Amino acid sequence: MINKAVSTQHQIPRLFCGLFALLIVPGMLAGQSDDLLPRVWDGVQQAQKKYTSICGTITETRTSNLMVKPLVLRGKFCAEGTTKFSLDYSEPSNMRVRFNENYVNVTTGSDTQVMEIGKSIRRAQSYFGGANSLGNLKKNFTITVQEGNRDYQMKLVPRTDTFRSRLNYMIIKLDKNDFQLRSLEVDGKSGVNSVFDIDVNSMNPKIPAGMFEVYKPK
Repeated sequence: MINKAVSTQHQIPRLFCGLFALLIVPGMLAGQSDDLLPRVWDGVQQAQKKYTSICGTITETRTSNLMVKPLVLRGKFCAEGTTKFSLDYSEPSNMRVRFNENYVNVTTGSDTQVMEIGKSIRRAQSYFGGANSLGNLKKNFTITVQEGNRDYQMKLVPRTDTFRSRLNYMIIKLDKNDFQLRSLEVDGKSGVNSVFDIDVNSMNPKIPAGMFEVYKPK
């Protein structure tokens, strides 16, 4: 059954909302004023040019004071550029997410939700990665950067109500060798904390076009 969602705020799974943040990581880096900026920013730019598609596995660990124990979700993903994304969860239950430019399809069982989010994505990418990204980020986030043995870690804490009403903080970890995203932590005002551990096992794979096929309402 195909359902066209009217509101995406509550219907897009938390998983996809978290992963969507990955699309704007380069813009966030552009707003850094830390001494690590040149090294990290140059690495991200080179990685974007070098790796135009990736596939791998993902594990989300979701915790909340209302949960008796953490909920662990496991799946596989592929991404091509910043406009195509596929995710297949296999544990604890099957869920499929497909994003292609303007539309996202979320399938659980026989039910598929169809949402048009292209404008929201372009707005976010423009906001974080546009000409005014530095000013926007300094205005809305307190950002700290740390260098570890294996990764660079960035913590973003909202400073304005625009983001503070929904987000406590977000932590991004990039591998020091290839600048690929390794971990994303999203701590929301809802009381739910999600940590996405990402293992990229294939870079520049040839992904079949059908992998990103989505239903688009006429």
